[in-house]
Parts: sequence; structure tokens; C-alpha cells
Amino acid sequence: FLKFTNTLHVLLSCRNGFLTASKRFVEKDLDVSVAGRSFMITGANSGIGKAAAMAIAKKGGTVHMVCRNKDKAEEARADIVKESGNKEVYVHILDLSETRKVWEFAEAFKKKYKALNVLINNAGSIMSQRDVNAEGLEKSFAVNVLGIYILTKSLVPLLEKSPDPRVISVTSGGMFVQKLRIGNLQSERGRYDGTMVYAQHKRQQVVMTEQFAKTHTNIHFSVMHPGWVDTPAVANAMPDFHRSMKESLRSPDQGADTVVWLAISEVAITNPSGRFYQDRRVVSTHLPLAWTHSSPLEEQKFMSLLEELAKKFQPH
Repeated sequence: FLKFTNTLHVLLSCRNGFLTASKRFVEKDLDVSVAGRSFMITGANSGIGKAAAMAIAKKGGTVHMVCRNKDKAEEARADIVKESGNKEVYVHILDLSETRKVWEFAEAFKKKYKALNVLINNAGSIMSQRDVNAEGLEKSFAVNVLGIYILTKSLVPLLEKSPDPRVISVTSGGMFVQKLRIGNLQSERGRYDGTMVYAQHKRQQVVMTEQFAKTHTNIHFSVMHPGWVDTPAVANAMPDFHRSMKESLRSPDQGADTVVWLAISEVAITNPSGRFYQDRRVVSTHLPLAWTHSSPLEEQKFMSLLEELAKKFQPH
């Protein structure tokens, strides 16, 4: 049964699943102007991040692209400005795997800008082998989990004083096969399988979103699965999967659709904060009969561990 539901989930996450789901989308949900609102998007130079940045720029939003590679970021910015006619698109260079730099960037951003309405945590990293950053943390954990925790936590005060603040994190369907694991956050024990480590991080993002929603009740938090999307990240990290599924994968625009809907539509925030979405709909964070549930105690312990790690690298 679990194998059947897993297969069904993959099918729903592909292009045809999107085409079916999109028949129930309400067009006027996205018929809004977001002029005067500001959006930060990590990993905004390609794939889902770039597609979301483009869509938001076309609606008049101020876009802060947070990217690792300056040349690719500037090239993507030029595309977005040219196609949207919106010059309010700014590039910020940050490698989310450099933990101290994430703190420094967020603190500097708060000093320079008076408002941030929406934070979109989109950047992600799948490593083929275990590697550590300058702080001694496993690199994909630093990007996918701690980087998001620090960026979000540090920007909460700025978000809270901005109208209608929202935080959206892009997760992955891989998290359905993972139960929250807090005993091996740095993936030091056992064989390192980058795809499974990534899937665990995506489960951690879901838990983080649920917990943030409880703590920061003035902000609308959400986490979403974009489906299986044809992006450079998927092609590089999972070449066999990409090759065999290429014809069935969603386009970056289709993958970004729910991100944009969560970021700009009025109807999205009528749902409770902390929920998980696929194709503009709240869905369960577990497959039927799944063994992936964790206890409230484990979830609180996970957040405490992140807080301890984050503080350790906070500049004084």
C-alpha cells in the first residue's frame, strides 16, 4: 500500500499532475499588484527561484535576489528586468553554506532596508559526498537547514514590522520518506547518501515551519512541495532520474506557481499558518499509514539544537 501511495504521489508531482490540478485554480487569485511590497528570494538565479522572481517582478514587487554566483545572478537579473520592465530588482551575493556570513548578511539587510514583506527560502543543496564548511558543519545541512533557520530568525523583526508578512519555504516530496532525525544532524554516522540527507533536511524544513508558526504568530508561514521540476539542481544532483523522467517533469514556472500564489494572493493567508502545500492546496505532511510522525518533544528538541548552533556562530 505504501509503495502504491508513493508511486501515486510521484505521478501527482509530475507535469500531468500539475495540469490536472491547475483546472481548479482560480485565475483572479494572482490578479493582484504587489507594487510597494518587497520580496527576498534565495537561489533566485535559476529554476524555481528565478521563475518566482520573474512572476513577482511582473506584478510590480521589489525583488531581492539572494544568490551565490555573482555572474549568474546578474545575468538572471538582466533577464527579469528586461522581461518584466521592473527595475526594482536587486542582487545580493551570499553563500548560505557560510554560516557566519548568513548572520552578517541578515543583520546588514535589516540596517539598510526599512521593510521586508515576504521571505522565500528556495535555495537548496544536494551533495554527492560529505563535506564541511569553515565552521565544521556539514555543508548541505548548513544550506538547507541552519541557513534557513538563521536567515528567517534574524529577519523576523523586520518582517513583523512590515504589513502582511509571509515566509515560504520550498521543500521536496523526498521528505515523505523521512522521519525527523535529531541525533545525527551533521550526517557523521553511517554511509553518506546525499539524496537521503537532502530528503531528511526537507523533513526538517517542514518541522521548522510548523514550529516557527507557533512562535511568531504575526507572520504567515508556509512550506510547499513544487512537484518534480526540470531545474539545473535536479539535473546535476539526480542525473539518472532527470534523464528517465525529463519528458514528465514540470517546468520551472509550474514548479513556482504555488510559491507565487503563497507569496502574493490574498486567499493563501486565509489558511492557518504553518501548513504544507502542493498545487495551491493544503495537504498532509505524511503519506497514509506512514511511520514518519515525530513527537512534539522531538520537534522542540530539534528547534533547541538549531538555536544553540545558530547562537554559536552569531557575530557579537
